Amino acid sequence: MRITARLIVTLALTAGLVVGGATYIQLRTERGRLVEDLERRSAILAESIDTAVDPALFTRDRKKIQQFVGKFSNRGRLSGIAITDAKGDVLAATPVLQDEAATVIGLAAEALKSETPVVKFIKFKAGEQHAYTLALHSDEGVVTGSLIILQDTTHVHARLRDVWRNNFLRLLTQVFLIALVTLFVVRWDILAPVAQMAEWMRHQRAGDDSEPSPLPHTDLFGPMAKEVKTFARHLSVAKTAAEEEARLRQISESLWTPERLKDHVKMKLGGQPLVIVSNREPYMHRYKGREVEVIVPAGGVVTALDPLMRACGGTWIAHGAGDADWDFVDKRNRVRVPPEDPQYTLRRVALSAAEENGYYYGFSNEGLWPLCHIAHVRPDFRPEDWTQYLAANQKFADATLDEIEDQESPCVLVQDYHFAVLPRMIKERRPDARVALFWHIPWPNPESFGICPWQTELVSGMLGADLMGFHTQYHCNNFLETVDRTMECRIDRERFSVIKEGHLTAVKPFPISVHFPGPDRDKAGDPSVKVDKPALLKELRTKAEFLGVGVDRVDYTKGILERFRAVERFLDKHPKYRGRFTFVQLGAPSRTHIQRYNQFLAETDAEADRINWKFKASDWRPIVYLKKHHNHKEIEPYYRAADVCMVTSLSDGMNLVAKEFVAAREDDDGALVLSRFAGASRELADALIVNPYDIDQAAEAIRYALEMPAEERRTRMRRLRETVKENNIYRWAGNLITELTQIRPEPRPGVHSA
Repeated sequence: MRITARLIVTLALTAGLVVGGATYIQLRTERGRLVEDLERRSAILAESIDTAVDPALFTRDRKKIQQFVGKFSNRGRLSGIAITDAKGDVLAATPVLQDEAATVIGLAAEALKSETPVVKFIKFKAGEQHAYTLALHSDEGVVTGSLIILQDTTHVHARLRDVWRNNFLRLLTQVFLIALVTLFVVRWDILAPVAQMAEWMRHQRAGDDSEPSPLPHTDLFGPMAKEVKTFARHLSVAKTAAEEEARLRQISESLWTPERLKDHVKMKLGGQPLVIVSNREPYMHRYKGREVEVIVPAGGVVTALDPLMRACGGTWIAHGAGDADWDFVDKRNRVRVPPEDPQYTLRRVALSAAEENGYYYGFSNEGLWPLCHIAHVRPDFRPEDWTQYLAANQKFADATLDEIEDQESPCVLVQDYHFAVLPRMIKERRPDARVALFWHIPWPNPESFGICPWQTELVSGMLGADLMGFHTQYHCNNFLETVDRTMECRIDRERFSVIKEGHLTAVKPFPISVHFPGPDRDKAGDPSVKVDKPALLKELRTKAEFLGVGVDRVDYTKGILERFRAVERFLDKHPKYRGRFTFVQLGAPSRTHIQRYNQFLAETDAEADRINWKFKASDWRPIVYLKKHHNHKEIEPYYRAADVCMVTSLSDGMNLVAKEFVAAREDDDGALVLSRFAGASRELADALIVNPYDIDQAAEAIRYALEMPAEERRTRMRRLRETVKENNIYRWAGNLITELTQIRPEPRPGVHSA
């Protein structure tokens, strides 16, 4: 209550100063008005007397003058009148002035000397009086005497006292109301929210399972409540991780958690920040009308690496592709992310339209992408695209070198096929940097890769890295075969490494994964909360008993057309599921600048329409095709409600959708149909593995997934979840960083080792 008392006293003093100042101004104004009124009244009276007095009276009859003056006795506020001759001698006066002869003579003398009336306040025995004195003149303008008029000022002082009293009472009322309002405001808007927040924190600290009171959301405490909630969540995560670590130590297991990875990275890197380079940024600012929205772009790289950077911190260098990106960066093109809870730095690299078209759309996605996926799409390699590819890689190299300028033996993780030549660019200027290049897409056989006109330059650039990572051993083998056929170097197949010009590059598989959610989630995002499948389907304007789901970028390597045809074949072979099974495809259109992607988008549209028309029904659609970017929060209800998830890639490095689906199924239910050509099929053996080109086999997998005995379905899902949980993204990062930090760094230019 001390703060309340201090607040009330402060407000009361402030109110007193304001009222006192206002009262002082009011008094001066009111006194001036009253005095002006006295002068006006005196002037009017003096004028009437001057007109009525016969100048001859001054020499003939003082008795008549006294009688004339006596008429003005006891008139309202008029205290007295006196008339003097031209010498200042009193001719007649009312009783009040008869006893003040000296004062009257003095006033008369001033008036006779002045051409204007003399106005002043005079202290008499009867009290203060307002004196108005002027000279009297004959018709010829000769001064014949003076007139003195006194008015009582008692009402002036009474009026001023009333002002003081009224304002003081008003001040007391204001102070009382201020105190009352302050008490209510402090009680309801400060003390109550603070108590509510304290109760919420006590509830969290105690680990009470009952429903806690909500945090306050007022303008005053809203931001603080948000930070408290974030802080509490972090503490909860840390507590859960510590408990899990303790439990695992008891059973001699070791689960990788964000906290363990953070400690591991800190120990391995000696406190230096981790630097990641990728084309796609994890958070993109873009305009939506007049507002700016932050989106997480679709793609496996972002899905995998954002949890890693949240855990470890550091800097992520990426292409700033959002139209509002550059409104949120500092002078070094940096911004802290995630926006709601910043945990690491995003550095954006600007590319011109020509660079983006040549480097990204051209060489990377019309050349390397179809080349590596062997997806029966002819790769296009154009010299101008290669030039832009080199220019863009150099821009990223400059940004990376700027970030690591002050670091000794920094660790840089370069991501994917967009930066095949970047490792050598970095190592040429910073040989002491430890650089890893992780290739997220497949690596083809040497014959296929030999199509690329710049295969030697690409492989040479990749061998600038200290560590070359792929998803599977098969891709590592293909890469070593390609190196062997492309350039002169020594390949150590026993240790899976390449030695070129004295530099060793280790080549190893690191199956990437996803974040596996723990018990730290809030109830709003808890996958164990049952999803209302009918309501979900109602939003899509269809009814069904069974739900299938696919989540992909709209890309010709993802097997979306084959998936649609498998659904069609399934309904043809098993008509009892017509009207009972709906397949929802969440597709994020991408690379629409490339003609083949636009064609493929049209093909998938047409195929979905054809199949829906074939099985046309009033309240049911076999395929619901949602073509827009979906964030993880929007996708998760489909994962949790689906009876079957289909991942039918024609060729894929890993495919994290399969692992995301498994991680979301905390109910140990649902079935996964997985392509044998996805890297994930090497780990997720309990999925229903299919050849996506075999439409009958994929259709039969849908049937088996829906009719699988419940116990088998749960057993399979539990084993899948255990695999993803143990081999999560933190284990991937921990293993990769362990391998990278075991590499002995070369001396930095200009620095000689002892």
